Amino acid sequence: MPLVPDTAAFLKKLADLPVTGYQAGESVLASGSKTGRLLVLLSGSVEVVKDGVQIAKVSAPGTVFGELAVLLDQAHSADVRTLGESDFYVANAETLLAYDPAVTLYVAAILARRLDSANHAVVEVRRQLQGGEPRSVIGKTLEKMEKLLSSSGDSTGWLWLI
Repeated sequence: MPLVPDTAAFLKKLADLPVTGYQAGESVLASGSKTGRLLVLLSGSVEVVKDGVQIAKVSAPGTVFGELAVLLDQAHSADVRTLGESDFYVANAETLLAYDPAVTLYVAAILARRLDSANHAVVEVRRQLQGGEPRSVIGKTLEKMEKLLSSSGDSTGWLWLI
């Protein structure tokens, strides 16, 4: 039986963490910075911007931000900005991931799901390129991928690789 992240249980585990609120338009994470923080969206909505391009809009509670920077010991690779009033659980990422197996498993399961989705998308685009599909068809596939990444109703809590 596959491991399916339980967002409600995950959020309940985080209930003792401090909550930080942001107003619309505020920066939550900045590309190039190293915060060592793990942020989990509790309420509100954000946009993820990479190299000046919005790659996602997110409003699903339980969405995790900042994990990749910690796991790879690198700076954040995208900006996260609020689109409206938003609240986040904030934790020292290294501590939370090292000492709470349930949180680590939640993060790992979502990373695996995102990797699987990305692999399927790459295969589809490669198939279209090799098949000589017109740019418009490939563009539509890329738009579908973008919509998938921008989904705000995903109950599993997407993990943004920043």
